[in-house]
Amino acid sequence: MKLPATLRALQYRNFQLFFAGQLISLIGTWMQNVAQAWLVYRITGSSVLLGAIGFAGQIPIFLVSPAGGIVADRYSRRRVVIATQTASMLLAFALAALTLSEKVQIWHIFTLSALLGVVNAFDIPARQSFIVDMVGKPDLMNAIALNSSMFNASRVVGPAIAGILVASIGEGWCFFVNAVSYVAVLAGLFLMNVQRHERVNEPGSPLSHVVEGFRFVMQNLPVHALLMLLGVVSLTDMPYAVLMPIFADRILHGGAAALGWLMGASGVGALVGALLLASRQNLKGLGLWVAVSAMGFGAGLVAFASSRVFWLSAAILVAMGFSMMIEMGSSNTLIQSMVPDRLRGRVMSVYSMTLMGMAPIGSLLAGAAADRIGAPKTVGAGGVICLVAAGIFWMRLPRFRVYARRLIAAQQMAGGNPPQERTGGSLELEPTRD
Repeated sequence: MKLPATLRALQYRNFQLFFAGQLISLIGTWMQNVAQAWLVYRITGSSVLLGAIGFAGQIPIFLVSPAGGIVADRYSRRRVVIATQTASMLLAFALAALTLSEKVQIWHIFTLSALLGVVNAFDIPARQSFIVDMVGKPDLMNAIALNSSMFNASRVVGPAIAGILVASIGEGWCFFVNAVSYVAVLAGLFLMNVQRHERVNEPGSPLSHVVEGFRFVMQNLPVHALLMLLGVVSLTDMPYAVLMPIFADRILHGGAAALGWLMGASGVGALVGALLLASRQNLKGLGLWVAVSAMGFGAGLVAFASSRVFWLSAAILVAMGFSMMIEMGSSNTLIQSMVPDRLRGRVMSVYSMTLMGMAPIGSLLAGAAADRIGAPKTVGAGGVICLVAAGIFWMRLPRFRVYARRLIAAQQMAGGNPPQERTGGSLELEPTRD
């Protein structure tokens, strides 16, 4: 049976296994994220510590991701992902045991969050790079979008379940369910039959290999610009995420259940955005999508900060989730279309550093600012910053397009990225004039 264009990457057995396992595992991950935020808030009631926990979990990604990129380029990406998923499972079991035994303390959460951050520094570059090994280059863009849709489908279900479980039986069982959910993704990874790719042992030191990845990013204007905007969106996204317990409880007066529904609302919008991206069959127009969606996200932050009505806040979060997904998914697709395969792991490690590395700074600043000026003003200020950055990107977009077309054409000629057979030969991000 021929699959619809939106689902075409699911014709590959390996991606089917990955998709099913990750969907189950990510529901557990989102459950843990919500339950952990509520646990910290319940124990401490501190916006500063909410931000500090976010910082502890994300800063290792910023510091260690370059090493993760080297590992993803040198070794079997499937084996790397198996190792990282196993480590994540063990950390979730540890947090569940501490919480269910009522021995958990704030330093336990700090420590386990930091360790999970180290694991993710290796997991994210390997997992992002592994997609092309599963589906092949012709359907890479669709696979990236479906991977994002899976992530955000779990983002809808996981927080809603977590909100119900936290309110009824406590946070510890959410952590336990998350730990068990890793069995699904590990089973899928072991059942895969991935063609062995011979990794070329390039001369030079590990440091020189890291520098090569950064040099590619800095010397190629479109990649650099996309990552810069992505960093600003990540920086402004994290404040509202880490401060969500405060909005749910003190501002909207809904408690743990409201927290789950609010985070799920954002996931609904993101899921719709991911499915829209999956329906695309070419790169044309993605540059403009990045700019417009970043503006929409910034405007959403300002509106969310001003809302005091639960249903209105939830509706705004749907729009914000949609905008954020379009911006991040389009950026990922464009970057992977412009990078040579031999540098894919290292460039995606820079992507991880930008996407996740700005988040700990945002977490720390959000917690400190909210303690001084309040959560709404903190989130609103982030929205203004995002709007300014998106406006600058939009004004410079015509210049970025020229360079992007050359990079994409070079990778197509080298066989390094998805062929644009369905695009009518167009290599444009946007309609351009020569």
